[in-house]
Amino acid sequence: MRRLIFTAAIGALTVLAASPAGAADDGPVQGQNARTSASPAAALKLFVPDQAIETADPRTTLAAAPAVKEGEAKGDEATELAKKTQNPVAAMISVPFQFNTYFGAGKDKDKTIYSLNIQPVIPSKLNDDWNLITRIIVPLNWQPSLYPGMGSASGMGDINPSLFFSPSKPGKVIWGVGPTFIFPTATDRLLGSGKYSAGPTGVILAMDGPWVYGVLANNQWSYAPRGDQRVNQMLINPFLAYNLPNAWSLSTSPNITADWTAPSDQRWTVPVGGGVARVFFIGKLPVKLSLSAYYNVKHPDGAPQWFVQTQFSLLFPAWK
Repeated sequence: MRRLIFTAAIGALTVLAASPAGAADDGPVQGQNARTSASPAAALKLFVPDQAIETADPRTTLAAAPAVKEGEAKGDEATELAKKTQNPVAAMISVPFQFNTYFGAGKDKDKTIYSLNIQPVIPSKLNDDWNLITRIIVPLNWQPSLYPGMGSASGMGDINPSLFFSPSKPGKVIWGVGPTFIFPTATDRLLGSGKYSAGPTGVILAMDGPWVYGVLANNQWSYAPRGDQRVNQMLINPFLAYNLPNAWSLSTSPNITADWTAPSDQRWTVPVGGGVARVFFIGKLPVKLSLSAYYNVKHPDGAPQWFVQTQFSLLFPAWK
């Protein structure tokens, strides 16, 4: 399996390097499940983080000047999209598929966990001044037994929708606020909290030349059903990206999480790392492919020590 993961990572890098940013032919192409817990059973279902959604900046259009050649126009559009996909509250439909491989989990730190997060982002125009950005995270998880006596689990986790109200004509500072929720949709008790939860979420960011930087944060509390196992968890997702020529970009976007119900020495998960990404075209459809790796410098007992993330995003910049 590790050979398969290594081969997939090399394949992703090969596609990133080989795909022309402006190709016009049909060429190749931190969410809120981030929770921690002191108990092994809770750790299994709570420590898998979801990364921030990558969408587009609503301030500008992507139309190229008529005098520009088609190939050059495609290249310019890809370069612009490489920067605009880093805005979590932009008015652009996108459908990211995020595959995560977590290493070093369990009692003996020798278990590997797999997750696929399907993360559609759907904007709606409320009026001339405001947009509503709906972000939904649907996690699919494959997890082995982490401790003796604990079973394995696979299936869907808890669905995490978030709503961001954002100005349709932002200034230098772009922002969005709204509610976020967790619905207990997990197909196995080890893959979810078993609780309905809700809380505030918000994001603020700025774009300065090739740089994009900001932070997304939220906190959720369980409200039903009542019981001893309650949810009180925080996510802080700082992000920083530097955009290079030819639609390449370097970025870091760690999901720092805290489970306020856990003991202080089991509360935090703090990853450090980053990755590389590129925007290119499949025919006329822009897509983004990224590869990154993070090491958890702080994590609860039994949680993964590090993980590799590959994300493939379909982008639809023509939304009005």
